Amino acid sequence: MSNIHKNSNILDQLANCIRFLSIDAVQNAKSGHPGMPMGMADIATVLFKDHLKFNPQEPNWIDRDRLIISNGHGSMLLYASLFLSGYKDLNIEDLKNFRQLGYLTAGHPEYGEIAGIETTTGPLSQGLANGVGFALAEKILQSKFGKKIIDHYTFVFAGDGCLMEGLSHEACSFAGHLGLSKLIVFFDDNSISIDGSTNLSVSDDTLKRFDSYGWTTISVDGHDHKKISEAIVNAKKNNSPTLISCKTKIGFGSPNKESTASSHGSPLGEDEILLTREKLKWNYKPFEIPEEYLTLWRNFYKRNTDTYIKWESTSKEILNSNKYKNFFSKDSPINLNQEIKEFKLSHINKLTSCATRKASEMTLEFFTSHYENMIGGSADLTGSNNTKTKNMKVIKKNDFSGNYIHYGVREHAMAAVMNGLSLHGGIKPYGGTFLVFTDYCRPAIRLAALMKIPVIYVMTHDSIGLGEDGPTHQPVEHLASLRSI
Repeated sequence: MSNIHKNSNILDQLANCIRFLSIDAVQNAKSGHPGMPMGMADIATVLFKDHLKFNPQEPNWIDRDRLIISNGHGSMLLYASLFLSGYKDLNIEDLKNFRQLGYLTAGHPEYGEIAGIETTTGPLSQGLANGVGFALAEKILQSKFGKKIIDHYTFVFAGDGCLMEGLSHEACSFAGHLGLSKLIVFFDDNSISIDGSTNLSVSDDTLKRFDSYGWTTISVDGHDHKKISEAIVNAKKNNSPTLISCKTKIGFGSPNKESTASSHGSPLGEDEILLTREKLKWNYKPFEIPEEYLTLWRNFYKRNTDTYIKWESTSKEILNSNKYKNFFSKDSPINLNQEIKEFKLSHINKLTSCATRKASEMTLEFFTSHYENMIGGSADLTGSNNTKTKNMKVIKKNDFSGNYIHYGVREHAMAAVMNGLSLHGGIKPYGGTFLVFTDYCRPAIRLAALMKIPVIYVMTHDSIGLGEDGPTHQPVEHLASLRSI
């Protein structure tokens, strides 16, 4: 155990760096959510200090651990952690101008704006479901390239709201079914929602719920650094996804607002901030981080330096191989456009006559033969969507070498998981359902559009003349609504 870990006061103060940057930024903006960053600061500090595989000097390292803040209203926790860790996209002016037009620090994390933000989050549970996609991508790519190239974890922070959303059931059930052992979720169990105590609306036994999915569950004090660290070490040994339920206090350190809904979505106020500084022994001005603490934070990543150098050395040959380039390049295969023309002409000349979904299947067969990294799937409508071509192999628990996913009747999870597959890099996902069921997929489709990521949807049965199924399955307005997205 390092000296800094022995000195709990120092670790408390390192966590307070996150707390007070978050408190001060929200106060400056006169809006925001200070409670979650204050409550989860200890977890984030332990994770960055001792467990997260990351390198701010190489933020796009393909084998970095992924950290996703699904409870994205607590964006200041992520911005503060990235700034403290030395990510060059962020400076102190960005934090001082949190939520202000023209600055990178939006009210919720936005993909593509800052290195270290893996996905756009905010609509609750989307990040959690994306995390399932990231973890699945890791397994798929590891089966293609081996552990020397791909061997990393996906960490997700999620709150009560994320777990209340129905999407969490779809995605976490799916993750348990596939045994995604490199997925570790920290549940911010603070028992507070916007309306007040969670017992106003929820009486679930969360641990039993996740046990039933086939996850491993661990329960810890979310402010006990040693217990948090031990939980992460144990989670990494599991052969299943892990939920670490962290009992935390929202607004930790605020004498009058700790463990209350009032710290969730409003600034603490100047008077309460002074009291919080006094209680947590933080005798510094707004946005002031002592050099000693900043230096410690900015050295956290250096424990990964040897790992990165070794990875770079051992992976050089594969990174320069055609196979790797075919997976990770944004360029199309050579002569693809010409082959598409020939493919189309051959069917014109043959006067091919078939249903449009059969034509879709033949088209998918053409593209999957050209893109080894195309991963298909369907939300339990494979035979109707015609999304599985004859040469495709099903991805299963303990065998991720295939290229087709049975998502089950989980349309929303399918769309959100595909976002994670795409965001990870190296995979081109497509998934199918009936056009009318884009109603279930809509939040994830909208986020894919906001992030401008190349996720492909195969939506069949798009006619108002479906007849036999009746009006529930007639997608009269869906094309118009999707075009508006």
